[in-house]
Amino acid sequence: MSQQELATQEEKDRRYVIYLIVIAVLGWSLSSYDSNLLTLTMPAIAKEFHLSAGVLGVLGFIVFGAEFVMALFVGWGMDRKGRKWMWVFCLMMAAIFTGLTFFVQEFWQLALVRALASGFAQAELAVSVTLVNEQVPGKRRGLLYSIVQGGWPIGVFMASGLFLLVGGLGWRTVYLFGVIPLILVAIGRMKIRESDRFLHLKAMREAIAADDQKGVARLRADRPMDVADMKKGSVRQMFATPGPVRSTLIRLTIAWLFYSTAYVATNLFIVYWLTTAKGWTPGEAALLLLFCGGIGFFFYILGGALGEKYGRRNVLVVSGALVGPLNLIVLLVSNHVAVAVVFFLIYQATNGTWSGAGYSYQAECFPTRVRAPAVGWMGAMFVGGLMLGSLLWTLLNDLSTLTITWLVIAVGLGVCQGISTFFLPNIKPGQKLEEILV
Repeated sequence: MSQQELATQEEKDRRYVIYLIVIAVLGWSLSSYDSNLLTLTMPAIAKEFHLSAGVLGVLGFIVFGAEFVMALFVGWGMDRKGRKWMWVFCLMMAAIFTGLTFFVQEFWQLALVRALASGFAQAELAVSVTLVNEQVPGKRRGLLYSIVQGGWPIGVFMASGLFLLVGGLGWRTVYLFGVIPLILVAIGRMKIRESDRFLHLKAMREAIAADDQKGVARLRADRPMDVADMKKGSVRQMFATPGPVRSTLIRLTIAWLFYSTAYVATNLFIVYWLTTAKGWTPGEAALLLLFCGGIGFFFYILGGALGEKYGRRNVLVVSGALVGPLNLIVLLVSNHVAVAVVFFLIYQATNGTWSGAGYSYQAECFPTRVRAPAVGWMGAMFVGGLMLGSLLWTLLNDLSTLTITWLVIAVGLGVCQGISTFFLPNIKPGQKLEEILV
């Protein structure tokens, strides 16, 4: 290939990476938009359907349960149907069930539609982590994917802004506005290339099944891959075979369960805690979250940039180590300004820097032969932690005080989150995925 042809190909690759990142950011923003709509419209839904607080809790549990199952499903789907296929499928399904929310007439219809809409929307994360990290350059992988993760606070803004603009037309109308952009982004994804690593994995499986030794040797020369482990199947490699894959999966699972269980206190129930324990008004709490989310986009990028320089595991260590102590400090201070400043730091440690580095780190932790199901498993573990944290929050509030609840979940489990990160593998940034694990 001549110098001119090489330069032309590099320019095409650069443009494709930009297109890939834009499409990924839009998809994750719209998934965030859909997920956050339920929070914003829940009071109006409860009023129309005459739902009690207990029934709303059941609704939340059903939605979380669907997200848990869907994360496992997309891990298997990416492994068999391909990353691109699942990326388009998840967003199209999210669009369909987001639109169907307009037509629900009773609780169980609402529960079914929102479970499927939120399940497919959240499944976006596992697919995005896998496909984008497999296609972007190794030297900028963490920074580029941190931009994608920054789509979450963008979606929060979109949902909040649209709710303020058209919420007066009824809660159903807000959901309709999300259908068209979801479909457009799904169509835009049809131009995305399938991951070369998945195509290589598919070809390797076919060669092994046909006992084509020459084909296996050629494919291994192209990209290193452990053939013996491939023959065991993904599930057996992940859970039943001693070795680095199972060890890493166990350590990551523990860290992410601690993370998402503690996350419940500082992100899901934070408005309730601020208004009940700190005497804030709902408006003040909403304004604080809006400010934290807006500035938070840049902390996602910061997490990605720091991960490129110092290693993504090290960013997780620092972010995790801050959570427990900051959660204790915010409990002890009473001044509104002090609470706001400390919570701002908590929000960025539990969202921006953790997510900005953490999800690229997940993709780096596993070889291509099990990456998709492993990342799907980790997505399910995040939701599982949310379910566990919500249950623990409810039980502790019934049996003790709000202060004890905060100390156990936000502080205690936050400290455990920080400790667990020290046991994660330390991966040098900037490597090709095959240089890390095969």
